[in-house]
Amino acid sequence: MANKNLNAAKTAKKDEFYTQMSDIERELQHYWQHFRGKTILCNCDDPYESNFFKYFALRFNQLGLKKLICTCYNGSPVQGDELMIDWGDFTQEPKKLAYKVEITEVRDMNGDGAVDLSDVQYLLQNDKNVLSILKTGDFRDPECIELLKQADVVVTNPPFSLFREYIAQLIEYEKKFLIIGNMNALHYKEIFPFLKTNRIWLGFTSPKEFIVPDDFEKDNVIIKNNRRVALFGNIIWFTNLDHQKRHEEFDLVCRYTPEDYPHYDNYDAIDVGELASIPCDWTGVMGVPDSILGNFNPDQFEIIGLGSGNLAKEAGVTKNYRGRTDLAYTINGKSKCPYSRILIRNKHPKKL
Repeated sequence: MANKNLNAAKTAKKDEFYTQMSDIERELQHYWQHFRGKTILCNCDDPYESNFFKYFALRFNQLGLKKLICTCYNGSPVQGDELMIDWGDFTQEPKKLAYKVEITEVRDMNGDGAVDLSDVQYLLQNDKNVLSILKTGDFRDPECIELLKQADVVVTNPPFSLFREYIAQLIEYEKKFLIIGNMNALHYKEIFPFLKTNRIWLGFTSPKEFIVPDDFEKDNVIIKNNRRVALFGNIIWFTNLDHQKRHEEFDLVCRYTPEDYPHYDNYDAIDVGELASIPCDWTGVMGVPDSILGNFNPDQFEIIGLGSGNLAKEAGVTKNYRGRTDLAYTINGKSKCPYSRILIRNKHPKKL
């Protein structure tokens, strides 16, 4: 198991993206009420580099945290120097180790009137907080699972290549979480059922820029403030922490007409090309763009299924003119498959 986890951890490091502090601040401001008195776990976070660690450490008292636990894989692919820790008798360099940091108290130790990273650095050398070595730092390793059991809320940016396994573990142990993932995960057979049953939903914002290691070579990488930054347009927050946005009712102003809303050939539903066009009076199922999930109010709508692939087949979509289980409709004698649809129903349609 140890070797398997170690290899998985090395693989995971290849798609580690370091979240900007500004993106963390913009999202987490909506969840402060969920953190008070709780143990927060950041289990994919090297304190040398992780802004999640810095966010919670610097706001430990303001948020009223009970404990902060951070763990990392064997080594950080980004060499850091912001938080330098005295490793005492450890002979290996920190960047070659997997370790955990547990913080239970943050005070203004240097007397400068503010709690900053220098105070955290000092506290890590004393009894109030704990720094220790892990075997692998893999979130699936038994020692890391024991830390997960202690946690109330998990907040991090897990490796995208392990996202399915990561979510499955959180659900298995019934943990509250706020994590970053790729929008493509919405269509994963392991993820979509949780969205459908209202066990996972989306957050407020969409991070666009991530710090990446020097050896990360992609077309979407730029140099910003002397760091390599990868640009993305499909990254979102996944959570099961309640927030205000998911209780805001979507304003529906359009009414159904057969001319404006084509009926699918292979499923009993109409196609809605954009969210602003959702008809207020349609009582049946509608295929709408994926972006509905970013505005989804479970009191207003019900998720019926996915409009493409194997999950569409499970929802009852039959094969289209291409021989695939993707939604399709015909206009003026021409067949068309709309791009990526979520099947929903309005729980409270207006009466004509």
